[in-house]
Amino acid sequence: MIIENMKTASLTDGLIYRDDRPAITVLLQTKTSKEIRIVIKKGQEMKEHKAPFPIVVEIFEGAIDFGIHRERTSLKKGDLLTLDENMPHNLIGIEDSIVRLSLFQKDTVERVQN
Repeated sequence: MIIENMKTASLTDGLIYRDDRPAITVLLQTKTSKEIRIVIKKGQEMKEHKAPFPIVVEIFEGAIDFGIHRERTSLKKGDLLTLDENMPHNLIGIEDSIVRLSLFQKDTVERVQN
């Protein structure tokens, strides 16, 4: 049956806003990608880091400040961005936010969590 080959997940079910750091959850994995949910509270930061492969970031809810090489851009609900590999970047919650991060399959979730 075709439906057996389909996976589903929710960006909003089981949300936990942690007080100490953003909450990272793997929602789905395919042969080519990993879909990650980042739940970030207003004022929280994911410190500068790099991804070894290109990434796609979607702001599902809320707003964040996205920094690349000392330049900042505000992203709000519905915004998408792509970023090439090895680009230093950070995120700061402007509001409580739900962020969807699409990673290349060979990238690791542990890298995002750290």
